[in-house]
Amino acid sequence: MPVLTDRTDRVTVTIHAADPLSRAGVLSLLERQPAVRVVPWLPEAEGDRPAAEAAGGHAEARVAVMLIDRVDERSTAELRRVLRGGEQRVVLVAHELRESELFSVVEYGVQAIVWRHQATEERLVTAVRQAAQGECVLPPDVIGRVLGQMHRLRRSQRATTPPGAACTTLFGMAPRETDVLRLISEGLDTRQISEKLCYSERTVKNILHGLMTRLRLNNRAHAVAYALREGYI
Repeated sequence: MPVLTDRTDRVTVTIHAADPLSRAGVLSLLERQPAVRVVPWLPEAEGDRPAAEAAGGHAEARVAVMLIDRVDERSTAELRRVLRGGEQRVVLVAHELRESELFSVVEYGVQAIVWRHQATEERLVTAVRQAAQGECVLPPDVIGRVLGQMHRLRRSQRATTPPGAACTTLFGMAPRETDVLRLISEGLDTRQISEKLCYSERTVKNILHGLMTRLRLNNRAHAVAYALREGYI
């Protein structure tokens, strides 16, 4: 079984589930990880933040694992509450998501999606680790559905754009930014992108950080969706 052991990569995790049985299941998988500290989430009246932070604790990253059956008013409100402030990265464990819901959760800032029927210990731990490192984790079928929808939107935009008119954006993208996003859309992680482009992993992360900060994008999936929508990739 996968185990996070590097104390420098310690992750504080909160678990969000509508029923106690689901929460207990996730807790049993994560509490065995030496580099994971599962803490309770304080209620809204106490600031909507992990208990470790309120107590003065520190961790390299904070990740929220959220289990939902469907995207409804209740789950959407909880998702927004967890993501408030932009410091908590979310791993969403979902039963199913329609295409419109996929776009919504990506826009909200969800860092990773794991299908509930595929949520083995290995996949869950990997998603938590990669989300903590700023990686975007999406199942292959989700990537295909998102990209397919974005291509349809691009075709629709071209069809409704007057001849001679250009689709412009307020901020452009540098060639190396589009190169990185194109490889992310193909499913490559940071290490693979660095090898492909002959950059260091730190350079890849800096490129993405600068891009997402400048364009106010929530995460890598949001950045790819933006680049596709605006015709960069």
